[in-house]
Amino acid sequence: MRQFFKYVLASFTGLVLFALIGVVLLVAIIAAAASSDKEVTVASNSVLELTLDKPIGEREFTNPLSGFTGGQSSSIGLDELKATIRRAAKDGDIKGIFLNLELVQGGMASLEEVRYELVQFRKAGKFIVSYTDAQSEKSYYLASVADKLYLNPQGTLEFNGLSSETMYYKNLFDKLGVQAQIFRVGSFKSAVEPYFRTSMSDSARLQTSSFLNSLNNSMLAEVAAARKITPARLKVISDSMLVHNADDAKRLGLVTDLGYYDQATDYIKGKLGVEKDEKLSLISLSDYSKSDDEEGSTSGNRIAVVYADGDIVTGKGGNESIGSTRFAEAIRKARLDKNVKAVVLRINSPGGSSLASDIIYREVMLTKKVKPIIASMSDVAASGGYFIAMGCDTIVAHPTTITGSIGVFGVLPNIEPFLRDKIGITTDRVTTGKFSDFPTITRALSPFEQQQFQNEINRIYADFTTKAAQGRKMPVERLRRLASGRVWSGTEAKARGLVDVLGSMDDALRIAARRADLKEGDYRIQKLPRQKSFAENLFSSFNEEAKLRMVKDEMGPMYPMYQQYKKLSEMKGAQMRLPFEVNVQ
Repeated sequence: MRQFFKYVLASFTGLVLFALIGVVLLVAIIAAAASSDKEVTVASNSVLELTLDKPIGEREFTNPLSGFTGGQSSSIGLDELKATIRRAAKDGDIKGIFLNLELVQGGMASLEEVRYELVQFRKAGKFIVSYTDAQSEKSYYLASVADKLYLNPQGTLEFNGLSSETMYYKNLFDKLGVQAQIFRVGSFKSAVEPYFRTSMSDSARLQTSSFLNSLNNSMLAEVAAARKITPARLKVISDSMLVHNADDAKRLGLVTDLGYYDQATDYIKGKLGVEKDEKLSLISLSDYSKSDDEEGSTSGNRIAVVYADGDIVTGKGGNESIGSTRFAEAIRKARLDKNVKAVVLRINSPGGSSLASDIIYREVMLTKKVKPIIASMSDVAASGGYFIAMGCDTIVAHPTTITGSIGVFGVLPNIEPFLRDKIGITTDRVTTGKFSDFPTITRALSPFEQQQFQNEINRIYADFTTKAAQGRKMPVERLRRLASGRVWSGTEAKARGLVDVLGSMDDALRIAARRADLKEGDYRIQKLPRQKSFAENLFSSFNEEAKLRMVKDEMGPMYPMYQQYKKLSEMKGAQMRLPFEVNVQ
């Protein structure tokens, strides 16, 4: 009887806890919904404050568990950010923008789009004031458009050029007893180099230096125009690292004023005719987005924008990946919808699975037969990212887009030495045929098996380059001279015929509208694929967020290497992927 009551009490306690958790989650959903629905009134003589302290992605994503877990609360959607700045430029109650920037998290092409909107904001006759305690290269690129640039007198400004760093794992693999069996086509396809080299190959260094300098030159040209300093002078300042402190930044003309936060806001008060002892009406990006918005077009015509952001994977994928099933379905939906007159495929991807890329490419080609489809390249549209773009009618890229990388590779680790020598495990097998266990990671491939693997990589590369040549309307021999896995900047790619137009997402939309014979204002934007609702995100994020935090806490500084391991383990089949992890600093 005692055991019976013990089990009953335990069951009752579990039910109570489950109910409490359910109540907490329900309250969170209701509170979040109420908060998101709450309209904000914009006071007259207000200033829009942009901190941009979250990652800038293609579409806004809010983590519903951020309040409970302390994780990353959200990302800033590029489209939403641009639309907000554009609306503020027309809003009579918004007199200026206060850029309160430090570490801006976004790719160069994304920042280029944001910067353009800031320039247009100023052209509307409104002011921009920037303040920072410590400024990175990217945040300065945005802030350089301001009328006034305040830097903390004890602060710093990073202005020494761009860099890209790659980690190499060969020595680690050697110590562990893991052999990376490499298969690739293209001397520039260096995605696999970290697994069998300890440093960059000459070809990898050449292409990285080329596109990095192209990005840097583009950035310097825009900063030079804004600050009225010649690009050559800026190059000397950057290459010689003449900026060591705030005084140097002021003396060299990179900032207009050395001052503290209160001095920057006092200057804004003066611009608005507000007394220094009065409160400045600053409205945040999130609050302004909740304010009453003007109505858009009521036209029944639509241009579908399909956002392809992340690694390309087979299946449905997730919030941070391009699942072949989900994205093929999204493009198909746009193709079959008679109200959709054109499609824009917005790509921000380093590539991924060759099979998944080809599934999406097929839907692009089917759509092309019945309505215009335009590719708009964001920060990265390389390898598989280029594959899904190359069938479009027109390819639009930013000067700072990283693209190309037309090549294929495969990696098959052999962990037999690790199992045998490090942890004392051996394997044995029984097969019905000579190659029944192919492929396997618990033994080395035979020369015949290696050749079969390489033959498949060669076949996929031939298919890739043939389709790319057809899409670019150039001889395949010429296309292959531009391929071999080589990465190009948007400017370099345009000069070589790999993209058609240098421009933004808005340029791609204008091209799509023109191709579909739609006038400005005679269409609405339909965003695909459908994003998950708050409730869907809440329940799907709970386990993912908890697991991620536990792994981060356990791995500590080793977490980046764990991420690389996870990515390697998830690569199935031949890969069309950027040659390395691009982290431009």
